[in-house]
Amino acid sequence: MADYQNPQQEPGSERRLLVVILITFVVLILSQTVLKKYMPPPAAQPENHPVQAEPAAASPSAAPASTAARLPSNTVTKQASTETETVIENDLYKITFTNRGAQVKSWILKKFDNDAQNGPLDLVNAAAAQKFGYPLSLFAYDEALRNRLTSALYVASNEGNLTAPATITFEYADQDLVVRKTFHFDHTYVLNVETSVIYKGAEIFAPPAWPAGFGDELTPASYAASGIDYHNDASTERSGYIFFPNYVTRLGVKAISGGNTIKGPFEWAGTGDQYFTAIFIPDDPGASAMVTLHNPMEIAQKPGLNPIGAGSKDTANIDLLGAAVGNLRGPTTERMYVGPKELAVLDAVPVPTIKNDSPDLRGIVNFGWWGILSRPLFLWLKWTYNHIVHNWGWAIVIQTFIITILLLPLRITQMKSMLKMQRIQPQIKNIQEKYKKYSLRDPRKAAMNEEISALYKKEGVNPAGGCLPLLIQFPFLIAYYRMLGVALELRHAHWLWITDLSAADWVLPLLMVVSMIVMQRMTPQAGMDPAQQKMMTIMMPLFMGFIFFKLAAGLNLYYTESNLISIAQQAVMNRTKLGREMREMMEKRARKKEK
Repeated sequence: MADYQNPQQEPGSERRLLVVILITFVVLILSQTVLKKYMPPPAAQPENHPVQAEPAAASPSAAPASTAARLPSNTVTKQASTETETVIENDLYKITFTNRGAQVKSWILKKFDNDAQNGPLDLVNAAAAQKFGYPLSLFAYDEALRNRLTSALYVASNEGNLTAPATITFEYADQDLVVRKTFHFDHTYVLNVETSVIYKGAEIFAPPAWPAGFGDELTPASYAASGIDYHNDASTERSGYIFFPNYVTRLGVKAISGGNTIKGPFEWAGTGDQYFTAIFIPDDPGASAMVTLHNPMEIAQKPGLNPIGAGSKDTANIDLLGAAVGNLRGPTTERMYVGPKELAVLDAVPVPTIKNDSPDLRGIVNFGWWGILSRPLFLWLKWTYNHIVHNWGWAIVIQTFIITILLLPLRITQMKSMLKMQRIQPQIKNIQEKYKKYSLRDPRKAAMNEEISALYKKEGVNPAGGCLPLLIQFPFLIAYYRMLGVALELRHAHWLWITDLSAADWVLPLLMVVSMIVMQRMTPQAGMDPAQQKMMTIMMPLFMGFIFFKLAAGLNLYYTESNLISIAQQAVMNRTKLGREMREMMEKRARKKEK
């Protein structure tokens, strides 16, 4: 579905309007000339008698069309005299509305801590909302109208504190603008939203918005994790590696233009970051449209530092995303989910308009291309947490141990293949020396490959035996990485010295580097020169440590534990007959190299 601009401004409409104005002007000039020439002059009034005003016409049709066009579309005004607040509360959240703009000043999730872990999380990004708008404000293409919608003092049906289930309505009316916003709350994260905006007598598209990110976005990395997603039940796209229908479209920062409109149908659409989301669920997917909001903002590199007056090294420019979703054809009626990207909660939100996919919000959680593995891994991890250990760190430890044991046959096959390759390496080298005088295009070069293949067959060596197990294990590593990256449950989860398994930790990457060095030293490298092996023993672990240093502690825990178990497996393999033979062979090669 391609982006298009304001649907209220069709291509060529400005040109047609200009032509209509010119024709109207010409007709008025000509009519005045004709009237003066052919109509008698009006009778003169007596000098000493004032002109009496004519009574108002009984029928609207009696007034000229030009006069009717100047009449105000609304003669009843409705607006509050002072700013007031209304608080809606249930077991999950505490929402504070202001009647200025009929929008949300605070949206506190009671079950989640803020990043400082000193209080509950407020989903409203205060700094961004002050610049670009608060949640549940109304978006209008015309900036002046948008400012009126967000600054007007609405009349609220309720003030003070309310406990869900509850309904609150905000109304505003002046000479040419009539606005009504109704919100209904229950005991879940879902609320019902109804809005309508009549401007100069016509219903206009002014959808509810979540315009300015989330309250857990404090660093450039957290802003970079945000995006805009929507579900199209009629999608014919296919995912990258697993050829199943891909009904969810995910837009990254670079693919989003501020103020552009994406036309439906979609069953749900909205914005979110790594762990939280604000998703609109239209009642009429076919008539829905989403305005994408993208604004630049300067923030401090470190939370708590004021970007104003800070040096360039202390600040960063980030991309702030938002979305507004509503009905193009009339008043907007929709539901809205605002809360965590928690799989069990999202699965419980019904979306009956979805027919070809799971009729709920599970697609919001982005498990990536390997979702067919990531989702079961997460459900297994959660079961381990709920029924065995009640600690996410120890749950990862148990799951990693089981996965490593299950992959043990592949690891053993890989080690045996590498050891066998090392044993026949001198023979392969002799064959290559025998044919090195021939060029690659020489037909006699094919005989070398035949001799090497015969040697492989004689010794029972599979050249791909060392790579195939790695290729099989690779999807599990990627799936685990994706699973831990979106697992909200790891946010602020404690384990031993770690206070947040979703954040970076320097101890586990260091242990991972040390374990990799030990693993490299213990493992014979097939066909590798001892000097090269010594370099790889240091360079590869340092490179991996550099990559993993900024990754989540949960992923480092998985990888480090896998290395420790592999060290134990390799120690056992080195004590076998084949292992001792390969170690002796490598030591002989090392001594020859020194001579």
